[in-house]
Amino acid sequence: MRTLIVEADGGSRGNPGVAAGGAVVIDGITGEILAEVAVFVGIATNNVAEYSGLVAGLRRARTIDPAASIHVKMDSKLVVEQMAGRWKIKHPDMRELALEANSLIAGVPVTWEWIAREFNSRADAVANRSMDRRESFE
Repeated sequence: MRTLIVEADGGSRGNPGVAAGGAVVIDGITGEILAEVAVFVGIATNNVAEYSGLVAGLRRARTIDPAASIHVKMDSKLVVEQMAGRWKIKHPDMRELALEANSLIAGVPVTWEWIAREFNSRADAVANRSMDRRESFE
């Protein structure tokens, strides 16, 4: 079974402030970047932006190969632990985004990995480009 790696990140300049999420979808065998996707959120918290980047990355990964397993890497311990089911999701906006993410991965093998911020620079750069442009893109 093919594995796609989704590196996702989000940022907010002001928290809440101008916010965007970004993701990079990578082939698990070759390491080739298959897609970059960003979602401009508007004014939101950093956590909402993180979830938005995750949702965008999962959505894009599913369009690339609906049958692939997915390995998610994020520098947000909160999102990783919540999506893995180990921590509760209290914030209503984050709960809604988590439900959306879960609907995208229903029936798909998914693994979750927290990575240090310095190892998430590609997704961070995509999110920052979205904040700079104030627009979503693929």
